[in-house]
This record gives sequence, structure tokens and C-alpha cells, in this order.
Amino acid sequence: MTRPPRPRLQTGPTRLPLQTKPAPALRPRFAKVEVVANVASGSVGDDAPAQLEAIFAEYGITANICAPATKDIAECLASAVAAKPDLLVVLAGDGTARTAAELCGPGGPILAPLPGGTMNMLPHAVYGVRPWPEALRLALEKGEERVIGGGEVEGNRFLCAAILGSPALWAPAREAMRAGKARLAWMRARRALDRAFAGRLRYALDGGGREKAEALVLMCPIASKGLDAHTQALEASALNIRDGAEVLRLGVNALIRDWRLDPGVESEACQVVRVWSAQLIPAILDGETVKLSSLTEIRFEPAVCRILAPPQDTL
Repeated sequence: MTRPPRPRLQTGPTRLPLQTKPAPALRPRFAKVEVVANVASGSVGDDAPAQLEAIFAEYGITANICAPATKDIAECLASAVAAKPDLLVVLAGDGTARTAAELCGPGGPILAPLPGGTMNMLPHAVYGVRPWPEALRLALEKGEERVIGGGEVEGNRFLCAAILGSPALWAPAREAMRAGKARLAWMRARRALDRAFAGRLRYALDGGGREKAEALVLMCPIASKGLDAHTQALEASALNIRDGAEVLRLGVNALIRDWRLDPGVESEACQVVRVWSAQLIPAILDGETVKLSSLTEIRFEPAVCRILAPPQDTL
């Protein structure tokens, strides 16, 4: 029996049909609020706790604010979720936001991830590109409860994007440069360049045929431009780039138009992705670097957590 073709992602109004009709959005009320702020992260400063307290006071909310040392963030998050608040506000980087989403789950506190890091992938997807005080006021004034889905791979979840393959090798160089270690950044960049185009990935979408790519980019509905926010699927984009010239072309297309329109990119909607490689697979999950097994599987999870998000037309 011939398997019907998977739907291709479009840049126009056509979208993958929804599997379920989304429930009406709810405007929650918060009697108990926990806040975790990493004052050493990105755009967060020492005065953030005082700013947070003042903003909550504007809305008649008394929040319990925890601003621990960086090494104590995980413990602070766990304690905040264990307190069973109505709302958990996280002002930190992408890794902390992802951990908070995993701890909250679909049945725990509603999560408000504020932009307090460098990339701020989830906060920007939820609140647009704006400073965290403005994002917090937007959430408190217009936020509605929304269940969001994401990807899962080897016990790790991501809510915005996963990058698998050689492009992920550049992340250590980026981190070294952020830390001011120029020599280490250069060494890591050389290593990434040496390994680029050396080993392609094999992958299969939703049990289909095996295909090849230099890298895979998996976008979740909340961050994808090719999927409706309520679509129950991942956007899987295969990057078929073979040399430096094609990398340059892709970079130019990313700057001037939708990068998915580059001829070296093929995008489809899927719920399950199987990936093979001759060695461990470098990956970036919502900005965090991980190593995946040489044979791994990524699945779409329809309900990772609940977030406090404004209506899309307000962004």
C-alpha cells in the first residue's frame, strides 16, 4: 500500500490541519505568585528584584521573589514549583526557562518566561522582542492561559527549536566568545569548521523513507513561521548545504527573506523524527548544547506546559 505524501509547509495561508480544536483562552487570576530571577544572567541586573516587586505592586500582587546565586537556580526553581503557585515567573536565560517548563508540566503552575538571557527564544516567541518589564506588564494585563506543545528527545524537551548536526558545533565557540575567551573561541570555531560537511545525518519523518541532510532544524508551533500556533506538529527543515558558498547563500537569505525559501532547505510538518549518524549527534535545544545518541528519535508533545501569553494580535 502506497503511503500518502506528507503535507509540505507553506509560507502562505495554507497550514497543516489541526488535530484538535483549541479550547477558549482563559484569563487567570493569581492569588499566589512565585518569581525566580537570575540577576547574573544576560539583561538582568541587581536591581531586578526591586523592579519586579514594584511592578507586581502596580497590579495589587504580592509575589515571593527568589534571586539566588547562579549555582542555586535549579534548587530555587524546584522550591518555587513545589510551593504550588498560580503563576511562576522566570527572569533568566533560555536554559532556565526550559527547565521551568519541564518542572511545571501541563498540570503545574502557569509559566511566564521573561527575557533575561542572551537569545531569549521562548520569551520572544511568547511576548515579542521587548524588555522584560514591558513583557511582564503585557502578561499581567492581557495574558491568557495557553497550553503549548514542544519536542522531546532523550528525556530533554524544547519549546522553540532544536538544531541537529554540524551547525550545533558552533555553540561552544559562541559561549567562549560571550565569556570573553577569544583564543578559546577561535580554537572551537576552527574545530567546528574542520568538522563541517564531514558527516551528514540520515533521517526519516513519520516513518517515511530515509533521507540525508547536513543538519536538521526542528521548530515548535509557538516559534515557527510555517505552522499555525495550534498545529500539533513540528516543522522539520533539512539543510542540504555542501560547502562554504552555500552557507553564505543561506545566511544572506536568512537576512533578507524567509530562510526556509533557500533552495538548500526542505521543510515538512511531522510528529516523529528518527535521526542516524556515524557518531554522537551535536545538538542545540532552545539555545542549550547537548550530545545525542548516534540513533535517536524526536517526538512532538502536544502539552508541555501552560504559559501566560497575550493574544497573538497584540504582539
